[in-house]
Amino acid sequence: MNFWGKLVGGGLGYLLAGPWGLVIGAFFGHQFDRGLASFQDGVMGGAHQALAQQAFFEATFSIMGHMAKIDGRVSEQEIALAREVMARMGLSEQSRLLAIELFTQGKQPGFDPNEVLTRFLQASRRARNLHQMFIEIQLHAAYADGAMDAAERGLLLSICETLGFSEADLDRLDAMIRAERHAGGGGPVEKVSLDDAYAILNITPEATDAEVKRAYRRLTSQHHPDKLVAKGLPEDMMKLAQEKTHEIRTAYERIRDSRGF
Repeated sequence: MNFWGKLVGGGLGYLLAGPWGLVIGAFFGHQFDRGLASFQDGVMGGAHQALAQQAFFEATFSIMGHMAKIDGRVSEQEIALAREVMARMGLSEQSRLLAIELFTQGKQPGFDPNEVLTRFLQASRRARNLHQMFIEIQLHAAYADGAMDAAERGLLLSICETLGFSEADLDRLDAMIRAERHAGGGGPVEKVSLDDAYAILNITPEATDAEVKRAYRRLTSQHHPDKLVAKGLPEDMMKLAQEKTHEIRTAYERIRDSRGF
């Protein structure tokens, strides 16, 4: 029976975050053990991937809880969003309970988002696409109650600074997320407006056909589920990346149909 993942994940988690890190690290180490085909060939790469997945999972739900609380109260919509994200991932019961605990931890007065973000950054190294996916999830959390307030934007700016994104990057991602939400999450092509489609692809209506195609290829590559999992996206969260690529494809098809290429 493989147990190296639990030892490595639990040990690293304890060193990075104490007893709570031990729990999360052992959980993701167990996930690593289940998929370990060859210890000799895969343990180091697999251990790093498991650690990055652990850090992403921890940061996603604890920061989401902090985002919900930062304006002074946690609305029903924000709680519903957290549950919706968990449901869309198809989390196992064990993963779902862990996500709830992390969300609750993020709401506590003594929670330090910088500490969690630093662990995430260290574990994920320079995985910019993974960091962008994290910011996009937090943008959805900021809009859970219908609008982003100043405190939520301030937190998002702090997150972007830590992960190496500029305020202009945040504004670009903000426009994409608002368009996705307005489009209804990548529904039927004919129901996505052209304005939303261009915003989702982060281009203007003046873009050439070649620029439209390049934007589509770039965003599809950035959000490719297998690539993100290799960088540290937990496999339980792969469904979110799949939904994102569907939204991008839907937006592209809307523009393509309108232009006839």
